[in-house]
Amino acid sequence: MSTKTFIDQLGNSITIPFPPKRIISVVPSQTELLFHLGLDEEIVGITKFCIHPSHQFKSKTKVGGTKKLNLDLIQRLKPDLIVANKEENDKDQIESLQTQFPVWISDIQTIPDAIDMIHAIGKIISKSDFSEKLGVQLSKNFDNLASNQKVDQSKKVAYFIWRKPYMVAACDTFIDDILKRGGFENCFSNLKRYPEIEIADLKTVNPDAIFLSSEPYPFKEKHIEELKTACPNAIVKLVDGELFSWYGNRLLKTTHYLQQLQQELWHK
Repeated sequence: MSTKTFIDQLGNSITIPFPPKRIISVVPSQTELLFHLGLDEEIVGITKFCIHPSHQFKSKTKVGGTKKLNLDLIQRLKPDLIVANKEENDKDQIESLQTQFPVWISDIQTIPDAIDMIHAIGKIISKSDFSEKLGVQLSKNFDNLASNQKVDQSKKVAYFIWRKPYMVAACDTFIDDILKRGGFENCFSNLKRYPEIEIADLKTVNPDAIFLSSEPYPFKEKHIEELKTACPNAIVKLVDGELFSWYGNRLLKTTHYLQQLQQELWHK
């Protein structure tokens, strides 16, 4: 079998059998992407959070969680490629795996980063035709979304990802990029990454809307009231966290979802 060398999004060089035949993906959105691009038998391991597509989730070997991988099981599966992410996986565990296996790591904060990742993975798995078509479609969708943007109707939004303590998505995050592309102004864009905040901070930024994400914390209807009490004039809404933070083919659904949110907020 021939080998090829690729560069990941951190600049690391990895050499793998080409095309790879035993792949472990430890990032849910990239796992879904691999299946979307036509892989099935080649994927030998996924995490317990790689829930899409559901029929593949049921049948594939689980190698732990994104932050707590079962390294012994991964060793036994003998992958010739592991697909990981800088943010979603534990740095020490990934560095340990890098000493034994080729690990391709993504680093994604924007839509262009996501499209670059899709193109790169397409090349690695010998599915460039499919990945390039997907990238073109995503670019078109987000360009169309931008062209229909009504700048004077921008809404200030606080996007919550955690409770006890409260944590929000701030700048330098993929969620922040999605919010901006959806025509929303991130109330906490002056902060970095995923800061903890207090209710007093929320009152100070005075958002028009508060988005409670379905992941990583599973916000429910019962959590709406506690934030509505803090900001009675804000619209408090549960949102689909996968459509804000998954950066593979699920982005095909994101632009339509953002348009729906715009309509709901601007017509209330």
